[in-house]
Amino acid sequence: MRTTQIFYASSLYGAATLAAAIDSGCFATADRRLLLVANNAATPETSPSLDTMPGFERLRDRFDGVLSWNEAISPFHPGGWAPRSDDGPLWERYLRMLWDLGDDRIELAVESIQVNPALAIAQLFPEATLDVYADGLMSYGPTRSKIDPLVGERVRRLFHLDLVPGIKPLLLAEFGAQPQVVPTEAFVKVVAELSDAVTDVVPGEGAAAGDGPALLLGQYLAALGIITPEEEEALHVRMVRGAVALGHRRIVFKPHPTAPASWTRTLEREAERLEAELTVLDRPLIAEVLYRQLRPALVAGCFSTALFTASTFYGIPVARIGTEPLLDRLTPYQNSNRIPLTIVDALLPDLAEGESGAPKEADETVTGLLTAVGFAMQAKLRPDLRAAAESYLRSHLDSRTGRYFKRRRLTVLGLPGGIPVPRNATVRRVVRRARRLKRVALG
Repeated sequence: MRTTQIFYASSLYGAATLAAAIDSGCFATADRRLLLVANNAATPETSPSLDTMPGFERLRDRFDGVLSWNEAISPFHPGGWAPRSDDGPLWERYLRMLWDLGDDRIELAVESIQVNPALAIAQLFPEATLDVYADGLMSYGPTRSKIDPLVGERVRRLFHLDLVPGIKPLLLAEFGAQPQVVPTEAFVKVVAELSDAVTDVVPGEGAAAGDGPALLLGQYLAALGIITPEEEEALHVRMVRGAVALGHRRIVFKPHPTAPASWTRTLEREAERLEAELTVLDRPLIAEVLYRQLRPALVAGCFSTALFTASTFYGIPVARIGTEPLLDRLTPYQNSNRIPLTIVDALLPDLAEGESGAPKEADETVTGLLTAVGFAMQAKLRPDLRAAAESYLRSHLDSRTGRYFKRRRLTVLGLPGGIPVPRNATVRRVVRRARRLKRVALG
């Protein structure tokens, strides 16, 4: 029987990770390897798909063909569509005919298995083996929601880049998925291929390592509902001020592709006021290509995964900004951005304090912190982490580490640091009634 491997990707970063994994022999040989591309932008018709982005042609030869998920399920949106359970067999037959799969044995490698379209793809091929490759720093956090065991128990391996050496991913561990590192040197080599296909990113920059500009990374957090557009615009202005305060006079800002153009004009005015040269880069390039092209002297941002690829893979000084208030604002507590935000806040220098450099070492204390946060986020999915979480909180909860936890959350879970709850049932009822009356009075 013929074996066909289908690799699903929605970003050039993801496709580069897959290419590095293939080059490293992470996947067994197969009769065919197909890349399934999805464009998950809010309006896919106006956003470039990864297979049209600069440099993609350098990755294409790893695959025997490129498929489009958007075309396969049109007119539905990839992020919002999933098959009805009774329609699964019908959709599988349709896809096998559309993609000329016949009766092939299917092996899937997907990203973000908790959400569509990865989840839908896994459901439509119920006999396929599953591998998952991790989406940046989120791999160090717990699975964001309960996954159907018919899908979760098929996951064999979790491939991830070694962004934070010494830390083991929590993602999908409840199903026994085995973490496997995609070799750094393979990923850096793939990025070099992408970089060679792009020229004149910023004319005149990138002459020598360390002599380049300060590179500022935008994330468009307002679109995620974490902060308001005005607050994010102010955050970018603070990035510019922080870079100038460190002595950088040449600055490159890489905005999120869907960020408002007005933000750019605000930054340009601020840079002019500070007598700094600002270049806004609106080309659809992954940050790692810019590291090779620009040889930046600094990479700064909020909590982007690219901060760690800069420092860990390329040895570029980095700095964070704006993370502490976000830890308090991020809702609900289970928000999957909490682990990336925690890692960046705990390990990277603070640009607002005039700091930059390499990350702190991820020692046992950091592992304990991430375990405790992971349990607090998903206590029902990972009850096995309770003892480790309690141990960390008893030993390390203080004014500094308290920013990573909500007292109400600790109380609900009965963890150290929460508000003590009386054991007497009558007293507990009185306390609950008093709290309800207080909320009514205040509301």
